[in-house]
Amino acid sequence: MSFQKYFSSNPDIRAQYIFNLIAPYYSKLDHALQDKYQKTFELLKQKVPIEGLTVLDIGTGTGAWAAVYEKNASGTIHAIDFAPKMLAESQKKYPNINFSLGNAENLSQFADQSIDIVTASYVLHGVQSDKRAKMLTEMSRIARKYVIINDFIGKTPAFVRFLEFMEKSDYKHFKLHFEQEMQNYFDKSDRIFVAYGTGLYIGYK
Repeated sequence: MSFQKYFSSNPDIRAQYIFNLIAPYYSKLDHALQDKYQKTFELLKQKVPIEGLTVLDIGTGTGAWAAVYEKNASGTIHAIDFAPKMLAESQKKYPNINFSLGNAENLSQFADQSIDIVTASYVLHGVQSDKRAKMLTEMSRIARKYVIINDFIGKTPAFVRFLEFMEKSDYKHFKLHFEQEMQNYFDKSDRIFVAYGTGLYIGYK
């Protein structure tokens, strides 16, 4: 039965099952997410000139993070996810974004330094450090200017901690070590606290 995938020892199978399962419900939160993301984006624009740049959003989910880039006058927006039901939701809402099925650990469909900004929102904390290393390697390879990660920083609210427990994510280790992990890939990086235990990590090429 499909629910048995939640108990799979393979984290990719488990994660794909979870995100396909919650896609219709997660989509309903999209407007609230966009309001939150817009506030984050205002801080981002103080550090990074966004207008006219091409973007690739990794693990886009229902597309809310990619949509904020589109709204803020970026250039062509690409977005990938490994959950087909998430992509089905995103394609209905954001027809001007180029959505496709993909695995963030292997982005061979994109050439070296072919995208100005490679970004991800609440993706990298969800995997173990070895998988994060593969993702960051690919993101750094593709990025021409910036790698931008929107994710956990500081104290995580109790309800979110419960969700991360259910997802079996690596968020605790991520918060402790991700700043150093970024420094392994970029000569210059920033860490910017936003609000409610979230923030931005920016790697400069």
